[in-house]
Amino acid sequence: MRSVEEHQRVIARLISPRQAGGAPLADALGLVLADDVIAGLSLPVFDNSAMDGYAVRVEDVAGASASEPVKLVVAEDIPAGRIDSPILVPGTAHRIMTGAPMPPGATAVVPVERTDGRVDTVTISASATPGQHIRRAGEDVAVGTRVLDAGRVVTPAVLGLVAALGLGELPVIGRQRVLVISTGSELVAPGAALLPGQIYESNAIMLAAAAQEAGAEVVAVLTCDDDIERFTAMLDSYADRADLIITSGGISAGAYEVVKDALEGDDGRVEFIKVAMQPGMPQGAGTVHDTAIVTLPGNPVSALVSFEVLIRPALRAAMGFPQPNRPLRFGVLAEPITSPAGKRQFRRGVYDPDTGIVLSYGPPASHHLRWLASANCLLDIAAEVTALDAGDRVELWDLSTDLTADVRP
Repeated sequence: MRSVEEHQRVIARLISPRQAGGAPLADALGLVLADDVIAGLSLPVFDNSAMDGYAVRVEDVAGASASEPVKLVVAEDIPAGRIDSPILVPGTAHRIMTGAPMPPGATAVVPVERTDGRVDTVTISASATPGQHIRRAGEDVAVGTRVLDAGRVVTPAVLGLVAALGLGELPVIGRQRVLVISTGSELVAPGAALLPGQIYESNAIMLAAAAQEAGAEVVAVLTCDDDIERFTAMLDSYADRADLIITSGGISAGAYEVVKDALEGDDGRVEFIKVAMQPGMPQGAGTVHDTAIVTLPGNPVSALVSFEVLIRPALRAAMGFPQPNRPLRFGVLAEPITSPAGKRQFRRGVYDPDTGIVLSYGPPASHHLRWLASANCLLDIAAEVTALDAGDRVELWDLSTDLTADVRP
């Protein structure tokens, strides 16, 4: 029987990073930068007004106050986007809007609130200091500055920065392309009528969502009955479009195990083994048409826990995420629990970060999906541990944390 750590390494070796390339900004959110980003221009691009008001020379408004205001002729009107540069003549003012370029000769901006707001001759009731309310070119970013490091996750703020720098695309590590196939003749699409002996398909939908949440691109979500030829045809049709194939069901020791029957004798390229974990003991991994494939058990909880433990970290590492793993916490058990000897158990749990108390949530059986849907963590119980008491500390995987954001300074 293979350990969890051994099988994690097997899967990690199968999933290779895609070649880095340029992605349009609209497609780059959540991806990881493959290279540094260097500023090709300054931000701000030019000196501009930080306020709606009047561009003036400081000396022309010296001593201005509410009791002794200064009046200046408004010689120009400068909205944001004006492309010419009228010179400010001494003794005059230019009405100016936020973001508009400062006129040559102006040394300050008086906010409109400190004036009467007129457009012919303005009455100014406050003096100004040199540089007041002026954003200087390059004070945010200077040309040639390395503004972003390779390995950073592209966030909305990152997109705003690179768009302001005039970049139309970013060098990123491509998303892993994932094909999901759920198997079983008993499966029916949600929304259809059920016949006796049928159940609604849930694994493919669930695993596809898990892959997308991890940052991957799902190329297709398929369901196949227990027919080897149809299953093989799906692999033949889709394998070259994917970097990773994930299947669920059809890998146990019984009859009608379509995945195992189709792939077990395929030149040994897919290995079916037992992993010392609960849930999720039956597993498989290898390649089909040179595409990585990981075969998961069919029970819903087993399938999703297997994805979390075995696939998700490797998938995210291949996409360059600086934090591919779920955060590990320690909680204090609210009640005693038992665990099977020789198996690393991953139990659904509810963790209260305010108190540090964690409750084992729901029965350990692998078909109780309801409890997993409400859990916010997985209790990680070592293979050599068979019992824990209330008050014992236990390691847990935090399922509630969003890891698409880069938290580095």
